[in-house]
Amino acid sequence: MLNFGLTEMRLVAPRDGWPNPAAGPAASGADIVLEQARVFDSVADAVADCAHVYATTVRKRGVTKPVLTPEQAACAIHAGPGRSAILFGPERSGLETDDVAVARAIVTVPINPDFGSLNLAQAVILVAYEWSKHIRLARPPETDLPPPAPQGELDGMIDQFDAMLDTAGFYFPPDRVPASKRTLRTLLTKPGWSSQEVRTLRGVLSALANPRQRG
Repeated sequence: MLNFGLTEMRLVAPRDGWPNPAAGPAASGADIVLEQARVFDSVADAVADCAHVYATTVRKRGVTKPVLTPEQAACAIHAGPGRSAILFGPERSGLETDDVAVARAIVTVPINPDFGSLNLAQAVILVAYEWSKHIRLARPPETDLPPPAPQGELDGMIDQFDAMLDTAGFYFPPDRVPASKRTLRTLLTKPGWSSQEVRTLRGVLSALANPRQRG
């Protein structure tokens, strides 16, 4: 939860009671989530103040409700007014049918029908990630890139290249000189090399390594 900016966890009748000494090590430092966790006796109590309740389940369990992907649910949560709750069931059994009935919509992850099993942590991280895409989380610092060289510096490099290639005998036959020079300039002044440009550069390197003997 905390990886993606969620901190409000509500527990319904936890099996081992609360607080649970085993929760701290398992949370890997997400202490704020544990400290602020609230315990309720029933799902209905836990979501009583929420205007929108979503049940995560891979099966509809005989309950007719809208079925959304995590992405669709995240969009609806951020667009709609009022508080929202996302229900997750126990690791072993998932949500009971009565729990799903409390929700107004079902959230189901599009998944391989031949292997549809997700554990609780996987389900939470998928839903939390989609929710987090709509908020501003910290981004890794970007590396400052140097500004591009002025055109004069680029032309100087190309002129130097031209002079070296001319000495090496690269521009041959003579009727191909203008086209070869245009290809070389294009190669040196734009990203995303084409196959022709790669072949041209390989020819450049070959000419520099083995200058043509002029007769």
